[in-house]
Amino acid sequence: MPGYNLSFVNKLSRRCICPLCRLPMKDPVVITTCGHRFCDVCLQEFLSAGVFKCPEDDKPLDYSKLYPDNNLYTEITTSLIRCKHYKDGCKWVDQLGKLQSHLDICRYDAVSCPNSCSALLSRMCVHDHLEFTCPRRRVLCKFCGNEFSGEQFENHNGNCPYESVWCENKCGARLDRRHLSNHMKNECHKRTVLCQYCKREFVEETLQTHQYKCPRFPVQCPNQCETAKIPREEVEVHIQERCPSVSITCAFKEAGCKTKCQRFHLDSHMEENMKRHLSLVWELVRQQQQEIRQLKNALHASTQITNGSYIWKISDYKTKYLEAAYKGAKELTCQPFYTSRNGYKVSASVFLNGYGNSDGKYLSLYFKILPGEYDNILEWPFRLPVTFTLYDQAADPDKRKNIVERFVPDPTRKQFKKPHPDIETLGFGYPKFLTLETLKTRNFIKDDALYIGISVDNKTFIVP
Repeated sequence: MPGYNLSFVNKLSRRCICPLCRLPMKDPVVITTCGHRFCDVCLQEFLSAGVFKCPEDDKPLDYSKLYPDNNLYTEITTSLIRCKHYKDGCKWVDQLGKLQSHLDICRYDAVSCPNSCSALLSRMCVHDHLEFTCPRRRVLCKFCGNEFSGEQFENHNGNCPYESVWCENKCGARLDRRHLSNHMKNECHKRTVLCQYCKREFVEETLQTHQYKCPRFPVQCPNQCETAKIPREEVEVHIQERCPSVSITCAFKEAGCKTKCQRFHLDSHMEENMKRHLSLVWELVRQQQQEIRQLKNALHASTQITNGSYIWKISDYKTKYLEAAYKGAKELTCQPFYTSRNGYKVSASVFLNGYGNSDGKYLSLYFKILPGEYDNILEWPFRLPVTFTLYDQAADPDKRKNIVERFVPDPTRKQFKKPHPDIETLGFGYPKFLTLETLKTRNFIKDDALYIGISVDNKTFIVP
């Protein structure tokens, strides 16, 4: 063992310090040939390497010249030291030689547990260890009265069935642990329970309050009908659609039937009043048809007011052309429109295979003036210039070449006089507007449709 690793009260002289371990020497020996001193253990460890020289001056060492240094031993062992547990609080100070006697009674020194539990603890902690922590101590459970070893008690403590505990739901109940499970499952008023109607979870003490508004709680029909109890959330649907006792109006109420009876009488009412209901419905249909006609006329009048320009799309061109070619001249007329608000009502017509001498060679296009809402306050004859445009539908806008024709009305012609509701005229226009060959070889027809623009110049129109 090397030198003393202890706290000396006074600093030792240099000769008391082992040159090898740098600690105060334990069992010092002296080499008489050179006078150097070492701890016996330190020197033996040095020499065990096979080097028989003095560690200090490197001179050969003779075992016969190696002796214990009793004077140095006495000097060291009579020096004052502090207990090796002084940092833990031990105040003992005395000669080094008395250290072991002190440690035999020092309350800070480590000792083995008297119960041989393998614990190593300070002498001052032995009593607490034997009473509270030793796994081999004997412990009496204060709840069930059984005795356990310390190790067994660690598992038993906190699990004793006879220990009095509080309810985990914090309901305020205190009872033996052995009764806790049954209490929390069947007795505790703060336990979680399932509503048998809506299947949602609630605290048991709130369940009754919940059932006063539970949507699935069965209740009696407000009309006291013979239907079994129904879920609260279905009461309204039951009353509106199924309850036989509810008073409802006849399905023909909108047609004029004023009857109101209970639902179970409704079928007999419908059978007994079939002819009457049919008569009411017919009268209602007649009124509605009249209203629809009035609304259509008003809508038509309001939606066909333009600024004088109208584009007419002629769809299904091929079919309509063949009908005109093989079934004789067939005039197609566009939707009438007003040239402006409070203006003239006009339209346009086209013969896809030509008209008269143009039949089979040209597309004929005409402008018509129709009887309108404001004719009595307009200026006659009609004098506003009219422009026809047949649109080229080429994909490249720069390559489009529309066909445009414009005319100024001749006031002497009958077509521009104030129109008469009972007299229909052909209109004024161009029997030879465009040859059919040009029409079909250019890009005027695309996706089986062509577009014709009708524009009335309103610049000289005098507002009534």
